[in-house]
Amino acid sequence: MHSLPQDLVAALADRYALEELVGQGGMATVFKAYQPSMDRYVAIKILPSHFTEDESFVGRFTQEARTLARLEHPHILPVHDYGEEDGTTYLVMRYVKAGTLKDLINREGTVRLREAARILAQVGGALDYAHSQDVIHRDIKPSNVLIDERGNTFLTDFGIAKLVAETAQFTA
Repeated sequence: MHSLPQDLVAALADRYALEELVGQGGMATVFKAYQPSMDRYVAIKILPSHFTEDESFVGRFTQEARTLARLEHPHILPVHDYGEEDGTTYLVMRYVKAGTLKDLINREGTVRLREAARILAQVGGALDYAHSQDVIHRDIKPSNVLIDERGNTFLTDFGIAKLVAETAQFTA
């Protein structure tokens, strides 16, 4: 198992207890954490430290996090908090105990028409709402659609890919 970042664990200890790694990709590492003040589990997405070294990235990330926190829709994964602690930038979101649409497709091979229509209606509704709030997702793919234990979808990762791409181009 991936070890927890001890400096971040210490910095966030008064608000969150990081428990386990739930996902890792090129742009972020996601941990399950417990938030005692609200008696709930959350997901904390930690961005690689080399992005935090770029002040313009941190500014864009902060603006993006504030924009996402404004979005109130049943099929958009809510952002509860964000910040930067000891050189580590993070987002705190609802924890969804399940998998992604990509996991479902890999497991099932195909998705029945009725199920596909339901998923598309939920994701389409989330995108329509986001667009009405002048927010464009920019990275729609099955791995950015979470599906909970009841089959409800949650669109996630709005704009973060664009932010990372801009930073990579700027650095290059």
